[in-house]
Order: sequence, then structure tokens, then C-alpha cells
Amino acid sequence: MGNLICPSEFVLGEHRRVVLSSLPEGDNKPIKYPMIFADADAVVINKLDLLPYVDFDIPAFRSAVEGLNPKVKFFEVSCKIGAGIEDWCSWLLNEVEANAHK
Repeated sequence: MGNLICPSEFVLGEHRRVVLSSLPEGDNKPIKYPMIFADADAVVINKLDLLPYVDFDIPAFRSAVEGLNPKVKFFEVSCKIGAGIEDWCSWLLNEVEANAHK
């Protein structure tokens, strides 16, 4: 946990690296903080319900991240309306099970 700069340089003993990016923060984060996205296993785009009200280009954001990390997994979620939560939780549970025996 932390900001988009500090944790990207340190191995913290995690099994997977996940970046949480919410729509109000802007779609320029992969350009400003490329290292964290290049090392991520998954990117959660949160607050999807705010898309009509903020200037966030999801295809451009995804393209920028994929340019840094073609294997990254994306999850577009909204906790408010429940969109994407099932896929996100399924991925998390699968990752926990896969790493439980290591």
C-alpha cells in the first residue's frame, strides 16, 4: 500500500502487485508513474460509475498501461453499483489459492 512511486522500487514480499487507479485521479498516471504499472500484475480502474462526470479516457489509459506491460490484467469496477466486483474477487481468490501452497 502507498503512493504510486515508493512501493514500485521495493520488493515487499507480495505474491502479486495490484495498482488501484480511480477515475477522478485522471488517466495520465501511466505516463507520470510508469514503473508501478510496468511491474503490476493487475490494474483496478475504480469508480467506474463516475465516468460520465470526469475526463478519463479508459481506452487511452489501458493502451498506455499495455504499452508498459502487455501481460497486465485489468478490472473495471464500481463499488457503488457493483460493476466488475465479481470478476475482481474471483481473480483475487484464484491468486490466493494458487499461492497458498507456495
